[in-house]
Amino acid sequence: MLGKFRQAGMGAQADSWVSTGPNMNISPDQLQEVLGSGAFGDVASKLGIPQDQAGSTMSQVLPELINQLTPRGEVTEESNDTIAEGLAALTKGL
Repeated sequence: MLGKFRQAGMGAQADSWVSTGPNMNISPDQLQEVLGSGAFGDVASKLGIPQDQAGSTMSQVLPELINQLTPRGEVTEESNDTIAEGLAALTKGL
C-alpha cells in the first residue's frame, strides 16, 4: 500500500509516517492522486459530509494511522496488511 504513495511521488511523506520522526503532511489533493477520485466521494456519501471535509479528514487521519501501525519505524508483513485494511476502511467510510 505504501508503494502507491511512492509511485505517485509521495514517498517522502509515506516514509515519514513509518519512521519514528515527525510525520509530514499530505494535502487532500495529493491523497486523492493516490487513492483515486472516487475515494473522497464514497467516504463523504457514507458519512453524510461534504466531499472536501472527507478529504481534509482523511489527510489528517491517514498519517497518524500509519504512524501508529508502525511504532518501531518499520513496515512488517503484518503492519503492511493492517495498513491496507485501515486504508480500505477509510476509503469505504468506516
